This record gives sequence, C-alpha cells and structure tokens, in this order.
Amino acid sequence: MTNSPAATLGDAASGPVPPKSGADAGLPPSVGAFHYTRYGARTPALGPGGVEAGSHPVVIAGGGPVGMALALGLANHGVRCVILEADDTVCVGSRAACISRRSLEIMERLGVLRGFMGKGLPWTGGRSFYKTAEVFRFEMPHDAQQKLPPMINLEQYYAEHYLLEEIFRRNEATPGLIDIRWGTELTGLAQHDDGVTLDMRNAEGAYRLHGQWLAACDGGQSFVRKAMGLALEGTGYEGRYVIIDIELKSRHPTERRAWFDPPWNPGSTVLMHRQPDDIWRIDYQLRPGQSTEEALQPPAVAEFVQRHLDAIGEGHLPWKTVWTSVYRAGAMTLDSYRHGRVVFAGNAAHAMPIFGVRGLNSGFDDADNLAWKLAFVARGLSDAALLDSYSQERIAAFHVNAENAMRSTEFMSPPSRGFDLLREAALSLSERHRGIAQLINPRQTQAVRYADSPLSSGEGDALPAGPLPGEVMPEQQLEQGHLTDWVAPAFTLLVLQPEVAAPPAADVAQARQGALPFVVRSIASPGSGGADAHASPAVFEALGAQDGAVYLLRPDGHVAARWHRLPPGALQPALARAAQELPA
Repeated sequence: MTNSPAATLGDAASGPVPPKSGADAGLPPSVGAFHYTRYGARTPALGPGGVEAGSHPVVIAGGGPVGMALALGLANHGVRCVILEADDTVCVGSRAACISRRSLEIMERLGVLRGFMGKGLPWTGGRSFYKTAEVFRFEMPHDAQQKLPPMINLEQYYAEHYLLEEIFRRNEATPGLIDIRWGTELTGLAQHDDGVTLDMRNAEGAYRLHGQWLAACDGGQSFVRKAMGLALEGTGYEGRYVIIDIELKSRHPTERRAWFDPPWNPGSTVLMHRQPDDIWRIDYQLRPGQSTEEALQPPAVAEFVQRHLDAIGEGHLPWKTVWTSVYRAGAMTLDSYRHGRVVFAGNAAHAMPIFGVRGLNSGFDDADNLAWKLAFVARGLSDAALLDSYSQERIAAFHVNAENAMRSTEFMSPPSRGFDLLREAALSLSERHRGIAQLINPRQTQAVRYADSPLSSGEGDALPAGPLPGEVMPEQQLEQGHLTDWVAPAFTLLVLQPEVAAPPAADVAQARQGALPFVVRSIASPGSGGADAHASPAVFEALGAQDGAVYLLRPDGHVAARWHRLPPGALQPALARAAQELPA
C-alpha cells in the first residue's frame, strides 16, 4: 500500500474537487499502463489591448470528455471551435468509469470507438449480496442484434486520451479545426447581442477573445455558471461514498458487484468494478458520524481495502492504492441550459448520482444533442431557437434519468431511517422472494425518448412496431453489418423495403439540393437490388416495416418523423421543423 493522489470532498452539485495540477505540481504518476503528458500553454497573436483578432464561431469552456466530444461533433459539421482548458493534462484520478452502449454509438460518430473498445472492458450484468448471500443478479438488455456491448468499463483519463487523439487527427487533416488551449483559465465573461467576450489567463499572461457562442462544459465547479449567478437546483443526499482505486491482479470477471450490510463493514454498502490495467474501483458508504478526513487517511484506506479483500477471498493478493476521493450524491439541474449566447452541458448543467452510471453518459448525450444544433446555428442554417430545443430535450432527459437514479440512490444510500428499514426488509426477503429482489435493480442508464420534442412531426403513421418520433433508432443486425453503420451525422432518410416504399423522387431531390446535410439510406429484402444493405424479415417486423416504412432520423440518431408511405410534399416540412431551418 502506498500513498496516492486524492481529491477532496465537494458538495452534491460539484462532486470531488480534483487535486492540484499545473507545472508546479509535477507530472501525475502513471496508473497501470497509462502515462500522463503535460501540454504547454499557448497564447495566440494579440492585437491592441491584448485582444485576439476576429471572433470564433464557438468557444468551449472545459476540455474534459464532454467538451472534447462537443468539439468533435462540431467538427463533423465543419464548424471550428476553441477549447479553453484550465488544466494541462487529461483528468487525474477516478471519475467516470462506465460507458454505456448509447455513448459508444456517439463515440463511433466521433471517430473514437476503436480506442474505447480496444481498451475498455465489456460487461453485461452484475450481482448483489445481502451480508454474504447473493440475493440478486441482473443482466442488461443484450442480444444478437447488437453491435456494441451494453456497457464497458474505461477510466476517464483513457476516454479523454482517445478523444484528444482524434482531435489531433482532425487538426492534422484540417489545421486549426479544434484549437485546444491548455493551461488557460477563464476569468471573466460578458454577453452582447452577437456573441460573448471572454477574459482568460495562462502562464504567459492575460488576454481577451470574442466568440459567437460559448458552450460551458467546465464541470461541476463551473466558472461560467458561477460567473452568471446561476445555481443547480434539486435534491442533495447526505450519504457519502469513499472511492478507492487499487491495482490488483485479480482474475474475477468484469461485472458490477454490490454488498449491502456486509459483515466486514456493517451498516454500509460496498461496490466493486474492474477497470483496465488491473485497476479495481471500490466505492463504500461512510456511516453517519464517520469522519471523511479520517476515512481518507492512508492507514484507514489500507485497513478497509485489506478487510474487504480478505472477505471476498482475495486478501492474499498484493495490491496498492492509486487514487482516493469522496463523493456525495445529488440530482440537480439548471432550470435552462441556454442563457442567451451561452449554453451549458455535462456537469456544468446538471449533477447525477453515480448509481446507474448516468453522469458522463448524460454528458455525452448532451454533447451529441447540442453539437449538430449549435453547428447549424453557427453556420446560419437554423434559427437560434433550435438551441432552446436542446435545453428542453435535455432537461426532460435529466428528469427521466434523475427519477431512476434517485430510486437507486435511495436504496443504495437511504436518506432516512424509514428508507433504511424498507431496504433492510427488501434485502432480508429477496433471497427467498425473487420478485422482491427486483427492488435491488440498479436501473442502468439507457437512451431517453424526447417525447415532447418541438422538432418531431407528431406521432407519425401508426406503424405496427418501431421507434416513435423522439426515440433513438434501435440497432438491428443486417445481412452485412448493422443498422447504425448507415446512420450518418446528418439528417438521414431511412427507406425500409424501397421496392414498395420508395419516397417521392422530386422531394428527395429537393432535400438533397437544400443547405441541410441530408442523405438517403435504403435497406431492402434479400435478393432485391439497388439498396445500400439487406436485412431479414425479422428486422422489418421489428421496425414496423413488413410492407415498407420511411423514417427521418436527426443527426443524433433520434427519429424526427416516420411514415408508412412518405406523402408527396411531407419531407421538406418535416426537415424544416426538425432543424428549425431559416428561410433561404
């Protein structure tokens, strides 16, 4: 056991406060096979008064995973941006660890899926124990239709590393497409009718720049949010969890394990996840009255970890600590994610409990939703009201996610003695009554439907099956490849069984000639010619297209409209509504 980096306790809105970084802090120690790199600050050419010339289309405050994902999403649409990152490395320590299937689909559109899948550890389920008895086993939705696993475990520093590598690749192809400025701290901001003015400083001095739009992706302690006098509102829980990452060469499979009221730590909950490089994350609940500071002391960490490993039969294995921090759960949000020329995403916009892994995954969904909309507005294709739909949709998604996360939190970390008694009753009965055991289900994250989106064209035709407007198009196995292989970061007209459901040629030609990015993809029955791909009857049945159907998909893969047969003249209004398109 050795001393390790540690974060201090933040509140429920901000999460753990990361350790000191910067040139005077030294290079963070390597973790497993991961080695940190420091990136030097750079000051652009400045004009009179220390002001950078021109105005950037988009400035992103925060170069974490959400900020970098947003930058790559903007790049998919040819929009340049500047990222301002106060640190000079990718993140230090244990933060997000579980990446969902939906997030992996987003990563594929951003060009980083290979890195995530090459390093990440796939898993499909987990087990829960009451004292020492196994009382629940869960499996996440997974079948032969899926290209991607329901979840992978991947440390956040690896996630940021692969996103950064893709940024470097994009900049090699198009110099300056994503201008990431390390070691640059935002110190002031002002809004005006046509943009924002930002003050910043780095090791070389202070300067000012102008941007048309500012995306605040600067985390739980968001400077932008505080500077604008905004606050997250919602529910904060008193329960505290110590996070300990250890290096341990265990052969236990990758699954999520939870122990409730274990004899080696009575009255508490302990979670354990395998991560790449033989790193294991242990989260355990502090009991009321336990001191946070004492729990983080190296002897206390060593004593707890050894006691836990002894109890699960791995106490004979050598291990060492690589990270410690403390977390307090909260489900909080801004009341709007757009404030004039400023939009918020990720932890700057909301806070999620760790249970059900909705934190970073919600942030990736934010970036995916925002990127195409901000790009269209910046390019003059769409009215700025399109950004209001981002706020509306993602706040609705927050409430869906928060409801499930809060149920899990109230079970994992009971907020009162009443909840504690209910949990004890459920756990004590769950071994013999499997129905009651469902109360232990951690309700893992999944894609959210934007049920009331202003961008959707009604409920669409009454197809016998398939996703409704606002839902994500579900994955399907094709004769070669998968359905998501054909979903581009553009508006996609998906024609199923084009031999019977061919859309009006004049309408398709008009859409192709328009300013919006638009493609047509067709999937036909086996043996039919002239299609992009072929699928079995089961695929068409699952999508309500036994005798054909047409879906209009947004650039983020959500359904904007659907038809049994696309009526003449219906495509252009659906596109204009989904993009809030400005008149030509």
